[in-house]
Amino acid sequence: MKSVPLIPENAPFSAEQRAWLNGFLAGVLNRGAAPAGAAPTESKQPLLIAFGSQSGNAESLAKRLAREASGRGFAARAAGLDSLQPADLIKDKNVLLITSTWGEGDMPDNAVSFWDSINQNGSSPKLDGVQFSVLALGDKNYGDTFCLAGKKLDTRLEELGAKRIADRVDCDVEFDALAKKWSATAFTALTGAVAAPSAAAAEEEEVETGYTKKNPFPAKLICNLPLNSRGSSKDTRHIGFSLAGSGLTYEVGDALGVHVQNCPEVVDAVIAAHAFDSQALVPLPDGGTAPLREALIKHYEVRGFFGKAAETGITLTSFIENLRKLQPRLYSIASSIKAHADEVHLCIAAVRYSSDGVVHKGVASTFLADRLPLEETTGIYFHAANHFRLPTDLTKPVIMVGPGTGIAPFRAFLEEREATKAPGKNWLFFGDQKRASDFLYHDQIIEWVQKGHLTRLDTAFSRDQEEKIYVQTRMLQAASELWQWLEEGAHFYVCGDAKRMAKDVDDALHSIIQTAGGKSPEDAAAYVNQMKKEKRYARDVY
Repeated sequence: MKSVPLIPENAPFSAEQRAWLNGFLAGVLNRGAAPAGAAPTESKQPLLIAFGSQSGNAESLAKRLAREASGRGFAARAAGLDSLQPADLIKDKNVLLITSTWGEGDMPDNAVSFWDSINQNGSSPKLDGVQFSVLALGDKNYGDTFCLAGKKLDTRLEELGAKRIADRVDCDVEFDALAKKWSATAFTALTGAVAAPSAAAAEEEEVETGYTKKNPFPAKLICNLPLNSRGSSKDTRHIGFSLAGSGLTYEVGDALGVHVQNCPEVVDAVIAAHAFDSQALVPLPDGGTAPLREALIKHYEVRGFFGKAAETGITLTSFIENLRKLQPRLYSIASSIKAHADEVHLCIAAVRYSSDGVVHKGVASTFLADRLPLEETTGIYFHAANHFRLPTDLTKPVIMVGPGTGIAPFRAFLEEREATKAPGKNWLFFGDQKRASDFLYHDQIIEWVQKGHLTRLDTAFSRDQEEKIYVQTRMLQAASELWQWLEEGAHFYVCGDAKRMAKDVDDALHSIIQTAGGKSPEDAAAYVNQMKKEKRYARDVY
């Protein structure tokens, strides 16, 4: 069948121009090949930026670098390790891997299944032909486990035959500068030359709009209420900030970044212990100078510089060089903006203790509990936690395990589910020391129970009886019903202490799936991994 020209002969083009245009348009309409004589489309180099993320930092960074890499001419994509198999690395060939570490050197939740798939002796696929580099995120305060997940992945990929194109970089909590150098080195290694960013990529890299970690919103403290009553050994506070005038919003499950200051009494003790001049000018982490006392209150971490540390005769210059920049603290948000317009709430435990005759104070917790006056402001910003979200299907059941201040995101979840009239069932496991003094948000929770909004409440107050009872104890006691909820598609959430509680709860979950579900340990582990892949098992642990 003869094709009909798209450009008529009487059009104001030469015969050659008309032929070229007809061929081009036919190719576009038929999704076929480019017209004869047209320049071939340049094939872009594939680049997979994979991430293992627990709190969202690695995920945010991976997605940002994927956009930058696309601007540099790569066919780049970002993907969580939970969505990848070793075959995906072989297919993409070029892999940049960003991962955090949580707990005691553990893989992030979304990296566990991938790690298992490449760490099986004898059955691990070979990764010959894969080029890779690893960026590890961590916190040096964790000592030997600093960036351990990234170190393990880096070593294992090389063992499987992948070629390291740029050395692994281990980042402390302030990772932006190192990440930028690492990615530039990796891009250069992949292209064989320094790859200049496009104008769009350069603009995104340099311009940061809105309120962020570097440009926080000055939020007014509007609420500071004690949540414990007489007889408690704890000091837990309900903290509220106003968002009025900010244009900011958030989703339940997100975290709030709060810029804090050190306690002046602690700073004065450090200065006195070293016999420094409190007014001596010292350099600041981000440039400029300030008197020593001001610099230590507002700009540097000062923990661990007491007692014997003062006997070494360290100079002021060396002292400052060994300090870390004071970081904002992230807290799980304890409210839904649908229930509290223009407000954001936190649930924090003030940390105070004595060691070797020295009084220690949690920097952020006591700043919020004791030193930030009502109506005064401090910088805040929101940190997205895409891994910790309510189900989009409002009919799905939700199981929440949050002892102590781990109740924070679940107060937010329940407020959100109430505001959206979600028909799905809600089950809360809450625990603390004593029911009479430590039942956080008691009135609100009991009202939800009475209304039927909270379908089931199980509490565990460890010191109300001789035998210690914890949330995992209550889970095991309710094994049959909990299994039934899981089989109905329930989403399972945990928030709180990573070192003990989160692991004990995870062990209890596996045990319940084995006993109530009649599964072997291996099948129970596979069931839990499938829950993670389906985003039905999420943890906000610290």
